Amino acid sequence: MARIDWREVGVGLVVPALVIALWHTAAQLQWVNPQVLPSPAAVVAKWIEYLLPLQAYDPAAGSKLAWAFSGELIHDSLGSLYRVFVGFVVGAGLALPIGLAMGASRHVYAWLNPLVQLLRPIPPIAYIPLSILWFGLGNPPAIFLIALGAFFPVLMNTVAGVRHVDGIYLRAARNLGASGTTMFVRVILPAAVPYILSGVRIGIGTAFIVVIVAEMIAVQNGLGFRITEAREYFWSDKIIAGMLTIGVIGLAIDIGVNKLNNHLLRWHRGLEN
Repeated sequence: MARIDWREVGVGLVVPALVIALWHTAAQLQWVNPQVLPSPAAVVAKWIEYLLPLQAYDPAAGSKLAWAFSGELIHDSLGSLYRVFVGFVVGAGLALPIGLAMGASRHVYAWLNPLVQLLRPIPPIAYIPLSILWFGLGNPPAIFLIALGAFFPVLMNTVAGVRHVDGIYLRAARNLGASGTTMFVRVILPAAVPYILSGVRIGIGTAFIVVIVAEMIAVQNGLGFRITEAREYFWSDKIIAGMLTIGVIGLAIDIGVNKLNNHLLRWHRGLEN
């Protein structure tokens, strides 16, 4: 098991700490309107209120609600993660076999590459009108957009991985009498795994970006929807709380995928340590 380098962690926290200190100073000295940029303490308080599923009533107020924690953050985060997971599985599940076929076969590559290169530069958000027209509102259009966002990074990295297998491995396998199927399964596919996993990491990151945009347009819950709702009511503290939540979840996903990649590629050069 790899040890945590606390010195490296500490160095990585220096810049965020400086940013928070500058932010706090600007809020305390009222350099900016608190309605536009609330203080870090106000954002943390809103984040806690947004997170905890608690309610409390003032006995003196009778049935009137004195203060409450909505617990919306948990439901919104779970909704966003569900869409990311389903959309990524659909997008990557389609991209992987197509990418392997394009990388292994010149004929398949010649047939499909022009279409791929035509569609690849189109950002997923450009499909929002069509996705709503085709699927209506709710999860289906969001999942469609996320699948698009995950599809091309996984596809292109898979194609690159298969097409860039070292020729020494291929010649050695041929000299040992390996059949086409054996060569693909035992030589080409393992050699392409680092590229494929890099595409998976990029695809998950793209999927998480797309889900926020999709939720701002097509669904009635999730982190993106909640940020849009807060904007309409000028709740800047809730907007920033939602943005920070997105950053934390995205960072956690990236760290998890990176650790999984390192575990799966521990045999690969440069990852033995």
